[in-house]
Amino acid sequence: MNDNNFSTTLGRKLLKITDVSVATGISRTTLTNLYYRRSKGVQFNTLTKLCDYLECGPTDILGYEDDS
Repeated sequence: MNDNNFSTTLGRKLLKITDVSVATGISRTTLTNLYYRRSKGVQFNTLTKLCDYLECGPTDILGYEDDS
């Protein structure tokens, strides 16, 4: 199962979607879709920008748990 921890990560750092959008140049629509788990996927460059800005690794934003 894939897990999206973007909203949790923003909450922990007390950040708003607008703050992240302005700082990274990632569109608010993209971030909102990721936040509300509407995204089917994420571009590597988007994930890299988010990790750099949030000072975290990809697994802090996206995770994977084995269902078996």
